[in-house]
Amino acid sequence: MDQLKAMRAFAKVVELASFSKTADALDLAPAVVTRLVMELEAHLRVRLLNRTTRSVTLTQAGERYLEHVQRILIDVEAAETVATLETAEPEGTVRVLCAPGFATHQLARHLPKFRQRYPKLVVELTVQGIVGTVDEGHDVSILSLVKPLSSGGFVARMLAQSEITLCASTAYLDRVGRPEHPMDLVNHDMLLPYTPDGRTDTVFTPRDPKSRQTPVKVPPPKMALATSHFDTLHHAAMHGMGVGALATFMTHDAVKRGEVEIVLPNWRIITLHIYAAMPSRKYVPARTRAFIDFLVESFGGQPVDPWFADVMSAKFTQPTAKRARRKKA
Repeated sequence: MDQLKAMRAFAKVVELASFSKTADALDLAPAVVTRLVMELEAHLRVRLLNRTTRSVTLTQAGERYLEHVQRILIDVEAAETVATLETAEPEGTVRVLCAPGFATHQLARHLPKFRQRYPKLVVELTVQGIVGTVDEGHDVSILSLVKPLSSGGFVARMLAQSEITLCASTAYLDRVGRPEHPMDLVNHDMLLPYTPDGRTDTVFTPRDPKSRQTPVKVPPPKMALATSHFDTLHHAAMHGMGVGALATFMTHDAVKRGEVEIVLPNWRIITLHIYAAMPSRKYVPARTRAFIDFLVESFGGQPVDPWFADVMSAKFTQPTAKRARRKKA
């Protein structure tokens, strides 16, 4: 008896509640499906199914056995997928859901390399709002969460973290001044995400755990712009409208080009935890696994902020000596 084949036939009979439908699904003769299940019962010395002319139902032993069979088949499929990824070139379409900011400022720049590595794969990208949970209509959902995942009914892999930091153009800061403490923000025009429930106090925490400074609760600021479109906030900050609160994966390039400066870099506000998530562990196609492995490789797969670390040097976060002299003059 091919025990694995018999287990697959048994699980499919339960799923479809029919021997004939199972035969069609597995491309086997109905007599072969019946024989496989009977051989499995004989091997186990227990009846797994109650059969009538109109229905197929599980026995109590069959219910317990099915739980183990399903786990075994999932593991077998996962092993086959890994082997396929190593020996065959993935092809087909990977359906991906991602928020606009991450899609525009990060994902798009890495996709050419992915395409070069896997020319037979097509990425079908859906860009919409904030993605906080897995969408079963997509193979991969890129999540941005304010708390790290502990558990859930899906599979997720860490990509990176990203700090929500304050930034403003050099021209704006030269004109209005550079905040040295969170409470200084009351004198600044703020560019913040729209909140339908209204503004609340914002807590700033010292980045250095050894700092003697305590967390600071800043009251709702003077608003210059509120919108749910983060790229609008980004460009408004670049063009000198005020101080914006944005993820480092969005501001990284502008900071390195000198278009904006990090404001209050020694204070922490919010950390985003970024994951690539799949709806289920059951049968992960090689194309999906290839895409997720590529994302982990590209973004590091660690609970750290690679964008913030890259720009945290004096020339990117503080005014240059020349600018400081010009301001003083």
